[in-house]
This record gives sequence, structure tokens and C-alpha cells, in this order.
Amino acid sequence: METLNDNNFDESISQGVAVVDFYADWCGPCKMMGPIFEETAGEVKGVKFFKLNVDEAKGTASKFGVMSIPTLIVFKNGEEVERLMGVQQKDQFIKTIKNHL
Repeated sequence: METLNDNNFDESISQGVAVVDFYADWCGPCKMMGPIFEETAGEVKGVKFFKLNVDEAKGTASKFGVMSIPTLIVFKNGEEVERLMGVQQKDQFIKTIKNHL
């Protein structure tokens, strides 16, 4: 799973469906969401999964108005189509992603 930054973000999400986990290493709820995100990435085919550390990519986090973490954003061809905040239940997370395939 690739970690994005301010330089490679736009190109990485530009085609197809991509899910980005906006997180920080110090964030407790982010640590809870991490394994769920990774399991989902292994189960949902045809979707790119990325992580973005908000402390290291402040420009991108600011561009998308990420104020609380974890924030999970689903993009389709570079456009935001869904935003989830907080720890997600895996089944609901998968269902939300599949709605955009």
C-alpha cells in the first residue's frame, strides 16, 4: 500500500476508484482504523488504496479540508465522491466503496 504525499497525490488518484486514508502516527483512532483499512484493501478488487500522513502532507490535507482524522475519502477519476470520518465498521466501509465501482 503506497503512502502519498503532496507531490504524487493528484496523479495517483486521477484514474479509477481510489480510497485515501488521511491519518497521523500519533492518532489513536487512526491506529484502530489502520488494520480495517488494510484488510479492506486486500479484499476489494479494482480499487486503489492509499494512505496519506497529514503531518507530512499538510498541503493536500488542507486542500481537502481534512480537520479530523481518520478521514477516508473515496475518489473516482480524481473527484471526491464520498467522505467518511472516524473509525468505520469493515462491512459498511466495503459497502460504501463498492457503491462507487
